[in-house]
Amino acid sequence: MADLLKNRARVTDPFVSVADDAPLPAAGTPVLVTLARWQAERDALIARGDAIGVQVPGTTTAAELAADLGHWALVAIEFPVFKDGRGYTLARLLRERFAYPGELRAVGDVLRDQLFFLSRAGFDAFALRADQDFDEALTAFDDFTVRYQPAADEPLPLYRRRG
Repeated sequence: MADLLKNRARVTDPFVSVADDAPLPAAGTPVLVTLARWQAERDALIARGDAIGVQVPGTTTAAELAADLGHWALVAIEFPVFKDGRGYTLARLLRERFAYPGELRAVGDVLRDQLFFLSRAGFDAFALRADQDFDEALTAFDDFTVRYQPAADEPLPLYRRRG
């Protein structure tokens, strides 16, 4: 099992990532499957009774996921390259428009420099790229002490928060 950052701490990932052509692990194991596998095996995955996570490309629209959000404990959004920002939009829509309460995890080309902004968009878990240092990454959340713009983590702009 791999480590990841979740809620500003280093934790062991409880989910087992299962390839589309691999058998599912024994019951009692939380699984992370692709959106394609979820769509093909939806009923069987639900019948297992275990926590389910779905990994989706950043190009997926929030509306495509909306009907099934209640079945998932985790939505992992892929960042194929550092400069691809579509996953930020997807995360913010899932949190704000669809009120998704589960774990939102950034996976793929996830760097320390992105963590503060990813958390603002609604992500609470991060599978860092292999060359990233966990201890250094944890400091990213404190890079900025004042947030001017509204976001998933602070719905009011700064001027509305001043008393």
